[in-house]
Amino acid sequence: MKSTWKIYVLALVSFLVGTSNYIISGILDKIAETLGTSVAAAGQLITVYSLAYAVGTPILMVLTAKMDRRKLLLYSLGLFIAANLLTFILPGFGLFIAARIITALAAGVVTVNALSIAAKIALPGKQASAIANVTMGITASLIIGVPLGRMVASAFGWKAVFLAIAIVGVIAMLVIAAVIPRMQGDKPVPLIKQFALLKKPQVLVALAITFFWLGGYSLAYTYISPFLLEVTHLNESLISAALFVFGIASLIGSKVGGYSADKRGIIFTLVSGMVLHVISLILLSLVGQSVIAVFVILILWSFAAWSSAPAQQFNLVKLVPESSGVMLSLNSSMMQLAMAVGAGIGGLLVNRVSLASITWFGVLGVLIAIIAVFVLSSMASRHSAVQSPN
Repeated sequence: MKSTWKIYVLALVSFLVGTSNYIISGILDKIAETLGTSVAAAGQLITVYSLAYAVGTPILMVLTAKMDRRKLLLYSLGLFIAANLLTFILPGFGLFIAARIITALAAGVVTVNALSIAAKIALPGKQASAIANVTMGITASLIIGVPLGRMVASAFGWKAVFLAIAIVGVIAMLVIAAVIPRMQGDKPVPLIKQFALLKKPQVLVALAITFFWLGGYSLAYTYISPFLLEVTHLNESLISAALFVFGIASLIGSKVGGYSADKRGIIFTLVSGMVLHVISLILLSLVGQSVIAVFVILILWSFAAWSSAPAQQFNLVKLVPESSGVMLSLNSSMMQLAMAVGAGIGGLLVNRVSLASITWFGVLGVLIAIIAVFVLSSMASRHSAVQSPN
């Protein structure tokens, strides 16, 4: 099997992880209603999940560094399946949180491992596109998983979504065992050495880009279903369609972002995508109740936000190529930390300000990320000037 098709198999796995992650936002109102809690409180499920992912992933990657990559992928996917089954079986909000923590720990190892394998088996000059293809699995979960999950939740109850994820996960394990070859593990990099990379100013600024870009995105997206229902007044019947359109645009954005990073450069791709990200959030705040306008703006927002993902991941790999696995792990943790903070701040805003305010605060986060991109570009230029013999 050619490397391209192996990468698409990894994308299938990331699709499952993405569905389990993002489906909470798609059914947040239903979870809150069933468990008898507020939308803001239910939104903290994303905070807990993301914090567990951010803290646990680097530790688990160190502990499993020597393992065969395929074996690690199968084991972590097996734990992921078990956690989703627990989510389906266990009653109550507290046990739901516990199951989500286990899901997050497994998902972190699955995602980082899939990205690392994709980068290693990609053809020369195609690394960013390979990463984009794995990321495409996550964006495909926005297209298929989230809107389909909303439909399943409406018909059979929201817990049925996690049973479906577990069943498809078993199928994915069989495919991985059949097509992904054995691959030697990496030399373990102690956590102290991993965090030593944070002493480099360029690494800190690069990770800050991830934090503020995705934090601004998460702040708004976590509460997208109640936002569309209560602020833009979309009918319940249109929510799944809106989430589907959002997902389609995210897939296109991810592919364009990977292509643009290879052809036009990382800085151009990041800045242009984030500028569109800001514009779309502002427009979403002002759109009113026009269904067509809401759908158009959702397309722009999703396209812009997800065009930054592969470019930023490749940015970090290129920044410290000799420690690409560590950088991907740190970035993955930073992404989840950003989502946790975004969901947490969003919950506070929903409770103390208004549901409509989340897009404006999301704009603020993305604007800070744009500034960080220019700072990183300036630092890189100065570093090149110092290295130049002239």
